Amino acid sequence: MAAKRILLGITGGIAAYKSAELVRLLKKAGLEVRVVMTRGAEAFITPLTFQALSGEPVRTSLLDPEAEAGMGHIELAKWADQVVVAPASADFLARLAQGMADDLLTTVCCATEAPIAVAPAMNQAMWKNFRTQRNVQLLSEDPQITLWGPDQGEQACGDTGPGRMLEPEALARMVMAPPEPPATGVLAGRRLVITAGPTREPIDPVRYISNHSSGKMGYAIARAAAAAGARVVLVSGPVNLPAPEGVEVRPVVTAGDMLRASEQAVTEGCDVFIATAAVADYRPENCAGDKIKKTSEAMSLALVRNPDTLATIAARPDAPFTVGFAAETTDVARYATDKMQRKKLNMIVANDVSAPGLGFNSDQNAVTVFWPEGQESIGPDSKQAIAERLVTLIASHSDRIENA
Repeated sequence: MAAKRILLGITGGIAAYKSAELVRLLKKAGLEVRVVMTRGAEAFITPLTFQALSGEPVRTSLLDPEAEAGMGHIELAKWADQVVVAPASADFLARLAQGMADDLLTTVCCATEAPIAVAPAMNQAMWKNFRTQRNVQLLSEDPQITLWGPDQGEQACGDTGPGRMLEPEALARMVMAPPEPPATGVLAGRRLVITAGPTREPIDPVRYISNHSSGKMGYAIARAAAAAGARVVLVSGPVNLPAPEGVEVRPVVTAGDMLRASEQAVTEGCDVFIATAAVADYRPENCAGDKIKKTSEAMSLALVRNPDTLATIAARPDAPFTVGFAAETTDVARYATDKMQRKKLNMIVANDVSAPGLGFNSDQNAVTVFWPEGQESIGPDSKQAIAERLVTLIASHSDRIENA
């Protein structure tokens, strides 16, 4: 059963305004929410806002005579099923990592036996700072504490990079996710993000550019990974397939959608990223607002390059073990290994889609898996059987890199 009583800690940072939306979403889902604010948080948003949204008094001081008459910080610590600190400033992370209890929020964190999730929010240079990363490492080793994020992107100061707090919708989803039973299998305890299916790039409200990908291979891998004990997020283009059991599917349409959803899922925590999706390389430069009429014998369509989801994830400072797919029609091995080296992938799975009865829209496939030290051919066989072998290979090689 998911946590029902949420203690939300809010520290000083511009992202504090987003926490109001988080409270609203949690209350809408039927959860009880109590809020503790630091002095820094009060400089950005008032306690009255959170009192109105939560329906509960907001606590701001450890030395509140009325609240502490009944040992209020201990009562709060015992009341909570889950503590969430969002935003968590660099200062708060440092104090939490050192076990300090010098205000109400850090004292509650020391006193509670509930799981604690922290959603960092700070400037990208502060996040990358050696001392911040040292504190993050200490927190990641604490079995009671989980880090949610941070996200990457444009920041209030104008910088771009890691340090943004995850959006309230993502945080609410993570709070409400049911606890998972102990997993068994070669991917037990791992979190995988998998892309699958085609993308559609609109020309006008009626037409679009796409490809023949059915998504079957990606869905088969998601199913096999879940069976192997992994937590799986499947970022899926438009397909006609049921969601695999135990897999969270996040539907997208365009290449831009797929990049954003993949980055969000990886930021939430990812050990292995598998890009099986057939993402359109180009999109129309402009999408017409109305259906384009047939007015001449020929028509020109200006195209622009789409963002490369796989390369973007592989280039992240916190890049997970990254697996690409290469659907080729000729010189498969050369093109696949070139792609692996160029995009700095840990592994690539190549298949010849020109082979009759294999690949797109088929339940059968044959692939060759390449990694820097070797290769293995699998199939022809069912996509599900190939997916199960791929999962075993990926688990083995990602373990090897992690333990190196």
